[in-house]
Amino acid sequence: MTAYDGTSYCGFQIQNNGITIQGILNETLSEWLCEEIKTAGASRTDAGVHSRCNVVVFDTGSKIPGEKYAFGLNARLPEDIRIRYSCEVPLDFNPRAAKTVKTYCYRIQNGPFQDPIIRNNHYFCHWKLDIDRMRAAAKDLVGTHDFESFAAVGRSSPTTIRTIYDIKVEKEGEILTITVTGDGFLYNMVRIIAGTLMEIGKGNLPADAVPDMLKAKNRDASGPTAPACGLTLERIEYPDYEFDY
Repeated sequence: MTAYDGTSYCGFQIQNNGITIQGILNETLSEWLCEEIKTAGASRTDAGVHSRCNVVVFDTGSKIPGEKYAFGLNARLPEDIRIRYSCEVPLDFNPRAAKTVKTYCYRIQNGPFQDPIIRNNHYFCHWKLDIDRMRAAAKDLVGTHDFESFAAVGRSSPTTIRTIYDIKVEKEGEILTITVTGDGFLYNMVRIIAGTLMEIGKGNLPADAVPDMLKAKNRDASGPTAPACGLTLERIEYPDYEFDY
């Protein structure tokens, strides 16, 4: 289970134009184990997006016990990437193909001046956000829907049908948190949801606009994509597997 601050990385997945989480993991494991290692992650988080729990797997001929990899890797990884838990998994386990329940949090500092201490993992919004309007709109997203209007153009998924089990919009002091739990998410889906709810909170969109957005099945019908810095992958659960993490 891999946690990271995504601020300095071009996302999780290996790319030709920059440093990625997957690239660092592959290089570190390969150098340590003296064999070529190619990892696979449950979520291909975008540039600037953070994680507390991205599940990453790899094959190896090493005899090192599964629970020891966290200790060995953390001694070799940069300080903004940490392995929170490691274990051996069944040979048929695929972190992307297996049935999952994923939870993302989008965090917003909503106040007059930005707090520099939290700037890397909170989006700053000085406009007053009406949390009651945001909560009312969020309820219309819960359930199984076609989320084409909430998917970035150029997505690779064969279907835009997804199920959202729960959305919470909570505020404590200046910190507003949007927590979304579902069976999976389309490219930029959570950030588009966050951007749409913020526009509703500002009063720029009606609080009852979500049903029409869903019916439109058109990206232009929903709100903007919120910046990556506020998004964190919080939890991944696998109902068909029993992992002790």
